[in-house]
Amino acid sequence: MDGPSGTGKSTVSRRLAAACDAAYLDTGAMYRAVTLAVLRAGLGGAEPAAAEVAVGAVADLRSVTDPAAPAILLHGADVEAEIRGPEVTRAVSAVSAQPAVRTALVERQRALIADAVVAGGIVVEGRDIGSVVTPDAPLKVYLTASDEVRAARRSAQDRKAGRAAETAAVLADVRRRDRLDSTRKVSPLHAAPDALVLDTDDLSVDAVLTELLRLVHERGLCRE
Repeated sequence: MDGPSGTGKSTVSRRLAAACDAAYLDTGAMYRAVTLAVLRAGLGGAEPAAAEVAVGAVADLRSVTDPAAPAILLHGADVEAEIRGPEVTRAVSAVSAQPAVRTALVERQRALIADAVVAGGIVVEGRDIGSVVTPDAPLKVYLTASDEVRAARRSAQDRKAGRAAETAAVLADVRRRDRLDSTRKVSPLHAAPDALVLDTDDLSVDAVLTELLRLVHERGLCRE
């Protein structure tokens, strides 16, 4: 499941995984966690030393892939709430653009996916899953939505989590991240050639989930 922020990837991916008794992996949380390590080291995301710190942090990451209670641990501590804050959000695109960081995390992601496939299956969300991480995945979906709709969703999500959010500022940040993620040299954000592109502008979460369940059942991928 690929697509930019605010398209509903996390919500529908978790619900799809739960419906199919599969594991769930949020690869964006992994990039956010190593970005947190960079910020804790007092570095900016684009600094050359940031890549070394981020790569070093990969060994101290643990992803909990239970869709009912997903979590990301750094040095054994749950950092889920902290990685969703504005500081990490501003820096994550720069850190994730570093080639060494992507190489290290893609390797870890592929190992997690391979283990989960043996155990019964997995739903993976991110920005380069279908194009880079698992190009042979049996189903690839790319979610889209307009900038304005995504900003409104992000704002609502932030307010629900108790974080301050002004829609205009969130919209500017959404556009900034889109620009950075789609123009980076390594694994830029784009739909894989064989991905099904689904516009979620006028679709509820339930409607998107219904379509995804139809697709996985059609391909015999859902274990119930």
